Amino acid sequence: MMGPVLAACLLIILSTAWISQANGATCKKDGGVCTCNDQTKNVDCSSKGLTAIPINIPMDTDNLKLDYNKLSSLPHTAFHGLNKLTFLDLNYNELQTLPPGVFDHLVTLETLGLSNNELKSLPSGIFDKLTKLTDLRLNTNKLQSLPEGVFDKLAELKTLTLENNQLKRVPEGAFDFLEKLKMLQLQSNPWDCSCRDILYLSNWIREKKGTVSNIEAAECDGGTKAVLEITEEEAAEDCVYPNTTTAIPTTIITTLASSNDDDIPELPVPQENFQKFLGYQEPDHLPTQPQCLVSISGYLGLMMFFVLISAAILYVIHFLKKA
Repeated sequence: MMGPVLAACLLIILSTAWISQANGATCKKDGGVCTCNDQTKNVDCSSKGLTAIPINIPMDTDNLKLDYNKLSSLPHTAFHGLNKLTFLDLNYNELQTLPPGVFDHLVTLETLGLSNNELKSLPSGIFDKLTKLTDLRLNTNKLQSLPEGVFDKLAELKTLTLENNQLKRVPEGAFDFLEKLKMLQLQSNPWDCSCRDILYLSNWIREKKGTVSNIEAAECDGGTKAVLEITEEEAAEDCVYPNTTTAIPTTIITTLASSNDDDIPELPVPQENFQKFLGYQEPDHLPTQPQCLVSISGYLGLMMFFVLISAAILYVIHFLKKA
């Protein structure tokens, strides 16, 4: 009766080994797409055509490069467990949004690259846990506004790039807590110098001129004048900018509440907009082409696995018949 027992043990060992390999396929040495350096704790996943974060990035990773890929979204758990990370490069992707809290576990992070993406807005508090951050790259996106206090917790920040976005203003006090800031890129934004909101930025630039580099390059929309030269007389309008949140106007809510069902007309609502209104979101991410591609050695290993399983099953059946 030892034959079936040995065959069963062999089956369990093979299954465990194969599952371990499948779950650990981040680094090339394990059949994954990234280059990993165990000595420097660097993981390089640059230029792999990735549309999702590779699974099982080593938890002791210090430097993670995900630039030049096709990431359009991130699950909020994308970097959980990577609390030793000091460098994260997400530049040159297709990120359109960032989920709240996606960076909250990166408490040792010093450099964060988010430039050359498609970001139109930032969630409130998105950087609050990154208290050791010294370098933040947000240039070359489509940012239309910044949340109140978005940089307030970044007391160690030395470099901030915001150039080449669609910013017309910054919130009052946006840079007041950045006491160690040495460089701030503000150029190539359509700063609205006709509104009173620009006066905070104008006064701040004037005050920090000579201590923070590049800030003088910020120009009013159209390039007619430098932001730091704007006076109160020129910025006389009380402008109201639409926020970036989705809300139902109170007048509509009041009308619906006071109307009978029979009085409410049926309006065609596109399915996509209806899903967005309800807060529907696609799953965090689906398997991507690079993740689904397995190396030739991986295929051979898989085939061998099934061959050995079949042999083990036949072995068990053979001994059971004899018994």
